[in-house]
Amino acid sequence: MDANQLLNHYADGGRDFQGIFLHQANLSQANLSQVNLSNADLSSADLSGANLSGADLSYANLSNADLSWADLRSANLSEVNLIGADLIQAKLGRANLCRADLRGTNLMDADLTGANLEEAELCGADLAGANVSDAELDRATACSGVSHKWVTWAGSH
Repeated sequence: MDANQLLNHYADGGRDFQGIFLHQANLSQANLSQVNLSNADLSSADLSGANLSGADLSYANLSNADLSWADLRSANLSEVNLIGADLIQAKLGRANLCRADLRGTNLMDADLTGANLEEAELCGADLAGANVSDAELDRATACSGVSHKWVTWAGSH
């Protein structure tokens, strides 16, 4: 399935796309609120300005994805791979980022109000200007030396 097919199925009421392969897909400005993209490969995808509020992106590979200005409020991003992703001015209020890998992620001016970052890996993440009011940062690590073991099969399909 490609990005256009996903958008067509979504428009027809489909919401379950878990495990989908959309490496480098262009989903900029897409409305995908409440979608299930758990275990999906969205590495290097363009999701800038997309509405992913309430979406399930748990265990997804979003490494090097562009999520700048995306709406991820109340999204489930637990154990997601966001290594090197761009989340400039993203809306992450009340998002679940528990055990997320945010190494090298650009979170400049992002809104993380009330987000759960428990046990998140933040080594090298840029949080300049980010709003972390009421965010749960319990056991979040700035550089733990413990690496998640992410495997990506990008380009293998």
